[in-house]
Amino acid sequence: MWYLLRFLWNATRGHHLTPWRSPYLRWRIETYTGVKMTDIGFLEFFEFTWKERGELLRFLQWTAEMERYARPKPKNP
Repeated sequence: MWYLLRFLWNATRGHHLTPWRSPYLRWRIETYTGVKMTDIGFLEFFEFTWKERGELLRFLQWTAEMERYARPKPKNP
């Protein structure tokens, strides 16, 4: 769960309370759907997240797995 929240916090840098204004997330939506970044607003953002929630959760789980792989916990703390 920590990795999921960490990714979302970093992806919305500067726009934590308004994620639909995050240039990174808008760019990701543009490359996934083909909708231009300038056309993505509040309704389009939440419509996309609702329709693709399964894929988004799978992506966030994958990012958590990659984060654990890239930064393993030390064996002797």
